[in-house]
Amino acid sequence: MPHATNLYKNIKIREIRDEASGFKSFIFADGHGIEYKSGQFLTLAHHLNNEEMRRSYSITSTPELNEPLSIGIKRMPNGFFSRLMIDYARPGDEFLTTGAGGFFVLPENVKDYKQIFFLAAGSGITPVFSLIKSILHSYKGISIVLIYSNSSIESTAFRKELTKLRDENPSRLGIEWLFSNSPDLSKARLYRELLMQLLSRFSVADQANTLYYMCGPLSYMRMCTYVLQEAGVDHANIKKENFITDDFDPPRALPPDTASHVAEIHFAGKSYSVEVNFPDSILTAAKKAGIELPYSCETGRCGNCAARCTKGTVWLSYNEVLTDKDLANGLVLTCVGHPVGGDVDIVVSP
Repeated sequence: MPHATNLYKNIKIREIRDEASGFKSFIFADGHGIEYKSGQFLTLAHHLNNEEMRRSYSITSTPELNEPLSIGIKRMPNGFFSRLMIDYARPGDEFLTTGAGGFFVLPENVKDYKQIFFLAAGSGITPVFSLIKSILHSYKGISIVLIYSNSSIESTAFRKELTKLRDENPSRLGIEWLFSNSPDLSKARLYRELLMQLLSRFSVADQANTLYYMCGPLSYMRMCTYVLQEAGVDHANIKKENFITDDFDPPRALPPDTASHVAEIHFAGKSYSVEVNFPDSILTAAKKAGIELPYSCETGRCGNCAARCTKGTVWLSYNEVLTDKDLANGLVLTCVGHPVGGDVDIVVSP
């Protein structure tokens, strides 16, 4: 295994828990100073035959509670990394991580809101579980509703823990369990009319003072988004997390400028000049130059490669992470970012 560097840190598995069929929690011996926020993910790296593979998994622990760093992983039939972890990882094994990242977090002004709805399906509960614990502990004035879909009771991760939290906070946490094997088909899967009913039943604040977080399969989140927009929810109050990136190749538009430009990259106290030649992205060009930068999905869906453009213009071929506000503040994604109109300077956060 490669040694830890400025980018990589070694973490050791302390405990592995079976949460549901094909789904496990991995608790690490210590976080080695890894800072994170509830709702973020941890990126693991694995080296095989001189090639590196990175995958990001949502963090289930909550920093405010001083819980040991932990992640949740669902076994994917065609997922090399998830099969490696679920089938072969054991307590005492060490892995490399590039740290935590992601934008599925509470806003800085979260205290201004009165209620938060969480819509989770399957292993989409992983970042939501961390966020719920954080809110219950640190933001007493916020009411929480969890609408949680699974194929069955047996496949429901963290059911015991969530039930305990609800029982301890009956006036602040409401949970609607949905199981697709339920004989009552009207409450088996989440669909438009049912979501509308649940929003009406559980809402205790107006939409301007309510946030809506969702995590699950793409089709699930697409349906939830359409319903929320139909209900008049402002786009800025909707937050989504894509947790499956395997075998995803998004359509990418042609940049308005395909000429070669130089990207001056500032990272971890060092600066690098990289020539970016289309169709390479800034990240691809940096990797070819032997520069180690944070990244994970390489598809514009996770945000682990986010950086700030301080000079010039970076055009994104795909983006499911950054909001209009993020873009206006200069944030870009190096994995799908291309310099256009001239050279650029970008600052990558460690």
